[in-house]
Amino acid sequence: MERMVGAGQGPPEHRAIVVVGAGAAGLTTAIACAEECRARGLEPPPVLLLEGARRIGAKILVSGGGRCNVTHRAALPDDYHASRPVIRNVLREFSVEDTVAWFASLGVELKEEQTGKLFPVTDSARTVVAALVERAEAVGVEIRTGARVREIRGGDGEHAPFRIELEDGELTCDRLALATGGRSLPKSGSDGAGYAFARALGHTVTDTWPALVPLVLDPAFPHAEMSGISHRARLTVRVAGRQVEERTGDLLWTHFGISGPVAMDISRTWIAAAEAGETPRLELCFTPDFPREAVETELLESARRSPVRTIESWLSIELPRRLARWILGRADLPPRAPIAQIPRAERRRLLDQLDALPLPVTGPRGWNMAEVTAGGVPLAEIDHRTFASRRRPGLHLVGEILDCDGRIGGFNFQWAWAGGHLAGRALARSLPTGPIDARGDGAPADPMEDAGSRR
Repeated sequence: MERMVGAGQGPPEHRAIVVVGAGAAGLTTAIACAEECRARGLEPPPVLLLEGARRIGAKILVSGGGRCNVTHRAALPDDYHASRPVIRNVLREFSVEDTVAWFASLGVELKEEQTGKLFPVTDSARTVVAALVERAEAVGVEIRTGARVREIRGGDGEHAPFRIELEDGELTCDRLALATGGRSLPKSGSDGAGYAFARALGHTVTDTWPALVPLVLDPAFPHAEMSGISHRARLTVRVAGRQVEERTGDLLWTHFGISGPVAMDISRTWIAAAEAGETPRLELCFTPDFPREAVETELLESARRSPVRTIESWLSIELPRRLARWILGRADLPPRAPIAQIPRAERRRLLDQLDALPLPVTGPRGWNMAEVTAGGVPLAEIDHRTFASRRRPGLHLVGEILDCDGRIGGFNFQWAWAGGHLAGRALARSLPTGPIDARGDGAPADPMEDAGSRR
């Protein structure tokens, strides 16, 4: 599978369709394109998939702790930071049910966990990558690894070919799909180079910042004492006293700060505010399922029913004991104090700690720990039915390069599978029908022709 592009002699190698990037979106785009080409009588499918890294699907392999959270049973527009109507239409065209059925056709059965996340029954991301690569090769996609793209130029005319400069040669193509990823996990090959390609081809790129990333707390804050403890919590980001976002889920305390799904989900909002020059405040609620008034009422009722019960015992009903002691220490309350003997002022101080504890965030843990990228090419610059560029005919953009990111739990993979299928089918439908040379000889058709239909 590892084949380098040679410089050769004479004119550059030419292909009808080139997909740059063999991650989730790129593999899906190439597979869907080749399948549609075959259905339309284009044999062999003129699809070339370029991957700069030596290994296919590096980001898939590390996702979900090596298990690959393929999708979520209920992917909805509200689960994404992007235009809700666009997301709704894309998910309607290729739904979670479509994803499950597609992976079943690849030989990958999925299982649903209590959280709604869907994983392969093997609990191995390698199963997913192997199935995608096997299908790509089976339908005639040519995969070249170690083929790092340095520059992409596009002709001025509608039918002028794209010129792709590699480290050891050059290619031209009639149709091009950029599935280069964002800036998260750069060691996987997702280093942000695709943004330069998009700009060179006429697109704009918004500011980008890490998303789904752990947050670092001020070392002076005693979070390290809680390292390893996980519990349900609510996190709230406020800017100038105004609530910007609120999330509830599992929080994990670490030696550097906080992680876990709820911290990862809300990280992009805190970072976005900080990047904009604001001073965001992150607040933690230890009792997310109960309003402050209800917690106080329960505390008073417990004092009436069991006046000698200690405050540590009462608090440990909902929270790990080590965490309960830590909270009591911050509230300056002795753990063995009977709840009936706690004065009102001390009780209110404890409620403050439970309901809205300020967390001194100093920043994210960085791109190497971020799962996705926030920002990118605006969705307004593509046709969401086909993921075709509105700026450059023949160009499609798919996956993380676009300004769309979802919360943790398989939502970003669902975006990749859905976009890849829509882009791949549209690429194939933009080519002339009938027999075709794999190198793409022949005049290309209008890239938007017949692209709006689903299958």
